[in-house]
Amino acid sequence: MHTLPPLPYEYNALEPFIDEKTMTIHHDKHHAKYIENLNAALKDHEDLLAKDVVTLLKEIDKIPEDIKQAVINNGGGHANHTMFWESLSSNSSKEPVGELKDAITEQLGSFDEFKTKFTDAATKRFGSGWAWLVLKDGKLEIISTPNQDSPVMNGQTPLLGLDVWEHAYYLKYQNKRPDYIEAWWNIINWEKVNEWFLN
Repeated sequence: MHTLPPLPYEYNALEPFIDEKTMTIHHDKHHAKYIENLNAALKDHEDLLAKDVVTLLKEIDKIPEDIKQAVINNGGGHANHTMFWESLSSNSSKEPVGELKDAITEQLGSFDEFKTKFTDAATKRFGSGWAWLVLKDGKLEIISTPNQDSPVMNGQTPLLGLDVWEHAYYLKYQNKRPDYIEAWWNIINWEKVNEWFLN
């Protein structure tokens, strides 16, 4: 059975950039519902229930057709949000660190260029979805995905994801997604992202 991981900080830790009420609803209601629905989809498949969510998504083509979309939607929602919480911090260094910083500079231009490209991907994602920094065949790429689709389904390793579903920002920013994206750059846990890059 999949369970809801606790936030790695208090619900109000990311204020003023993300407010306490949004964090509470986003984590306790939205993320929890993805897990509830994932467990429901897998209830008759003990072998699949025993697998961690990232493995399920990596092996999505092996999932029975009648539950495949439910696993994509809810397993993706679970995996994406688990990573999202861990990628945030109230003590952000404000820019990449370590080997990741060097790789971004080498492969994507300066940090400012990377920031512009990532912001563009997040802003232009139509409807609900995510913007990502991913690793594929040793190369960094900026992509966006619809809904709760996970990059791991395409053989990519996600390093940094930004949730641009309206529930992630609407209470504080209403329809001003660009303002939310701009605020998010202040709370990225670059040490954790660098750790994922090295692994």
